[in-house]
Amino acid sequence: MAIPKKKMKIILNEAKQRFETEDKSAYLEFKLRNEGKVMDIVHTFVPSTKRGLGLASHLCVSAFDHAKTNSLSVIPSCSYVSVSLALMGYV
Repeated sequence: MAIPKKKMKIILNEAKQRFETEDKSAYLEFKLRNEGKVMDIVHTFVPSTKRGLGLASHLCVSAFDHAKTNSLSVIPSCSYVSVSLALMGYV
């Protein structure tokens, strides 16, 4: 029997314009454009010691959900995010 994965808590840090893990070690940075109507996701970072845990994916889902909830368009400037949008069915 598989052990269920712990729900990852992602926090929106509006002051730094990024989504981050609770320990702030992994994050997704964005810039608001077009008078706050467009979220340009410019960078994702996960430290090498935490890669392979799905953190970047959790960060993307949080950002995409936030954009959808707030009727924001998304520009996936970060290459990881661009691929994730397609794989997660957002485009």
